Amino acid sequence: MKTKRVTMAQALVGFLKNQHVERDGQEYPFFAGAWGIFGHGNVAGLGQALQQNPDFRYYLCRNEQAAVHIAAAYAKAKNRLSTFACVSSIGPGATNMITGAATATINRLPVLLLPGDIFARRNVAPVLQQLESEHSQDISVNDAFKPVSRYWDRINRPDQLPCSVVEAMRVLTSPAQTGAVTLALPQDVQSEAWDYPAEMFEKRVWHVSRPEPERAVVTRAAAMIRAAKRPIIVAGGGVIYSEATEALSQLASCTGIPVGESQAGKGSLPFDHKQSLGAIGVTGTPGANIAARDADLVIAIGTRLSDFTTASKTAFQNPNVRFININVNETDAGKHAGVPVIADARAALDQLEAALSGYHVDQEYATCISDWKQRWEDETDRLFALRHGPPVSQGELIGAVNRGSRPQDVVVCAAGSLPGDLHKLWRTHQPKGYHLEYGYSCMGYEIAGGLGVKMADPSREVYVMVGDGSFLMMSSEITTSIQEGYKLNIILLDNHGFSSIGGLSQAVGSRGFGTDYRFRRSETGQLDGGYVPVDFLALSSGLGACAVRVTTHDEFEHALENMRRHDRTSVIVIEVDKEMRVPGYESWWDVPISEVSEIESIRQARAQYEQAVKKERRYEVTAPGR
Repeated sequence: MKTKRVTMAQALVGFLKNQHVERDGQEYPFFAGAWGIFGHGNVAGLGQALQQNPDFRYYLCRNEQAAVHIAAAYAKAKNRLSTFACVSSIGPGATNMITGAATATINRLPVLLLPGDIFARRNVAPVLQQLESEHSQDISVNDAFKPVSRYWDRINRPDQLPCSVVEAMRVLTSPAQTGAVTLALPQDVQSEAWDYPAEMFEKRVWHVSRPEPERAVVTRAAAMIRAAKRPIIVAGGGVIYSEATEALSQLASCTGIPVGESQAGKGSLPFDHKQSLGAIGVTGTPGANIAARDADLVIAIGTRLSDFTTASKTAFQNPNVRFININVNETDAGKHAGVPVIADARAALDQLEAALSGYHVDQEYATCISDWKQRWEDETDRLFALRHGPPVSQGELIGAVNRGSRPQDVVVCAAGSLPGDLHKLWRTHQPKGYHLEYGYSCMGYEIAGGLGVKMADPSREVYVMVGDGSFLMMSSEITTSIQEGYKLNIILLDNHGFSSIGGLSQAVGSRGFGTDYRFRRSETGQLDGGYVPVDFLALSSGLGACAVRVTTHDEFEHALENMRRHDRTSVIVIEVDKEMRVPGYESWWDVPISEVSEIESIRQARAQYEQAVKKERRYEVTAPGR
């Protein structure tokens, strides 16, 4: 057997750069390179290996957490058919990536994490940044990656690598199992050489399958749909990842069944599709939520039915409601006591359409769908046309960005009040035009995520909409975007703190406690003084961006027009009135409120909560059987 004597780190990089995936006859390199920061735990091992392999490009980020966000956003934009590796030193460099790992795994996005680790040979322990344990020699901070990784391993000997990397690739390329994969790399083992099989460095193509549904299950699902009077489709991210948007459009058009979209599924249909009712759930439109409330059949496609999508299991109130769950993931397919159609979304929809030939919802329901849709378009126009303030309203700014962008451009967001308003209001034209990280709703994702989206398709303009709270957590990747020559359009909404949680705090009777950026007053001992001034213009300019602050709606639109002409990352800073909120519609979210309190507003909120929580359903117990 031919072998090649290289270090473990060199073998790893050599393996990664030869991994490809194939789906529907189209082949793609799986790794686009590596992001990271070098420290003593990886500069001599992986660092030297990357230096020797310039065809596997290394990118320098400013924060290891941001590196994982970039990789996850890139993977999402590529329909999970390509991603990056993320490398770090031991200690804080590694643990910085844990939040990113959780974000990737919860959103089911493939990212390979390669944190440095403590010495495998142990004789020099405790090394710098080592977590000591009196119970075990075989523990490090990298063990904290285990609960947020789909696959985890520690390479304690160079000859363990061939077995581990194959398992890592199996998980990374699995439509059902994918997420963060962590290979912890002791710094001494990274530099140790071994005679690796030459086959390890040959091109390998991993087939991404489209599992077909069982014919009997499709037949049963079609019969349930034909018997339903008010069916609704809930489209999730799986529709987009499986490239099933055309199949969904065809099925909805032929049957007349309305479609509500989760955050990850937004863009499954163009906003003006006749059967599109837009967002569903806590941040949904009134039409989608009314249709969900009365539905006797829910067809969930590629969604994990999170609490925001199901309004904390209050969305579907018909006592006889039943579920059909089309999902490549068996766990998701079994939720809500639904009939599980374990299959690729596109493969299942193609078969289901054929089985439903001649079926269409009745005219009364079709008229309701059309009416709900028109009412929502009128409401969106109203919110976009507001000329509030200054400070301006958030809804009208979303409208300005939506109108000013091209159909192929992308809006990126993750946390705060913006995701809810964008979910309702953003008019999507194409499946990739809406990029929201809402599985983890991770503050700080936005700018790093925007960079990953831009790298996935540089021809699209990327509009990053971010609140001041998220911006302050991780603005440093502005410099990275300039370093790499990827222009981002950043809309920074200054609302002096945490607008979303501030509103929630008021709703639960807590009066916005601890959610504003205010000075502490000696008279009260609380953070209830004047606003703390933050010069976002200076911050953005200092990081290398073109930056401007505006006040009025007209100034904002003019700045947007100028932004498109800039050749590097640009930032528009504008203050918004956080009390001028986009309403919620026909929905509720379970946020438990103190059962006893000395504060009257909390007692009142608790009384309302006790009434609302009664609507929560236990589908596994109460729904009709499978």
